[in-house]
Amino acid sequence: MTWDYDQFKKLEDAEEYFQFFQLPYDQKFVNVNRLHILKKFSQLITEIDENYTDLSISDKLNKYREALEQAYQVFLESTPQEQKLFKVFNQKPKNVVTLTEITSD
Repeated sequence: MTWDYDQFKKLEDAEEYFQFFQLPYDQKFVNVNRLHILKKFSQLITEIDENYTDLSISDKLNKYREALEQAYQVFLESTPQEQKLFKVFNQKPKNVVTLTEITSD
């Protein structure tokens, strides 16, 4: 399949990416995991751009399609908390004592 790279660069919404690449998706699942899917997709695109500099535009878009499938699949099998894509999931709460820090002496 051939896709238009200029059209790809104009996409913004998760649904637009899925429609562009003609990939099936569950709207309810995307509604809940939209930011996480897009963040993971963005990370994967960056890796593709850095590691496959000699690809044709068509081959690059094929890799992007695979990356979107992978990003979607990650959150079917895992949770955003497990993936820790956003800073908030990596920060330790302040002024909080966790149960693991409590000992019985």
